Amino acid sequence: MSTVAFITARGLFGRRRALLLLPLPILLVGLALLCRMYDVSPDMWGQAVIVALGLAVVLPVVALIVGTGVLGSEVDDGTIVHILTKPLARRDIILAKYAVAASVTTVVSAVPLFVTGVLAGSAKLGGALAVAATVGAFAYSALFLLFSLISRRPVLVGLVYILVWEGLLGNFVSGTKNLAIGQYVIAITDEIAPNGMMQTPVTLTTAIVMSAIFTIAGTVFAINRLGSFSLAGETS
Repeated sequence: MSTVAFITARGLFGRRRALLLLPLPILLVGLALLCRMYDVSPDMWGQAVIVALGLAVVLPVVALIVGTGVLGSEVDDGTIVHILTKPLARRDIILAKYAVAASVTTVVSAVPLFVTGVLAGSAKLGGALAVAATVGAFAYSALFLLFSLISRRPVLVGLVYILVWEGLLGNFVSGTKNLAIGQYVIAITDEIAPNGMMQTPVTLTTAIVMSAIFTIAGTVFAINRLGSFSLAGETS
């Protein structure tokens, strides 16, 4: 299992896809730093930078890039066949790749969000954002890893989830917020460090329970889905 994780991490950072992980976090911290340098009140930029950019864009997009990258390319180019010939349980393969996806997403998203929170003048807010981003990273990673196994266009499906489900419908149809990972992240952040920027009808209990459901269900379904792959690289 550790070998699969090592190979996955090496392959992920050895691709051009890894370069896509940097611009958004850099933009997030850069904007917060500019606002801090020019003494702009966090009340004026916090909603736009921390919530609209950091939580609604940086976290899910990073998770999408990583989550679909740890396995999706192997399914597309057929190298998944070589993995399936190894004496490894399908569960161990998925868990190893999921661990890499969740860990990388956590580091790449939680660290800049923490820095942004500190630049907003509150170490407590930075810590809350880091904790919430970690929870979101695990939930998003499980979902996007599953997408890479059930669709030939996992990035497109993931973008539809982020932009349409969480973004568009989430702003106009209140019921969808209870099934949006981004709302769980906001709820957890606001519970740890209450502030006027985080607005969501989702309760902390719902956020924790639903995050766990997304994480566990996504991983279990991914294991079952990989188990349906034959050595020909097709589903049985």
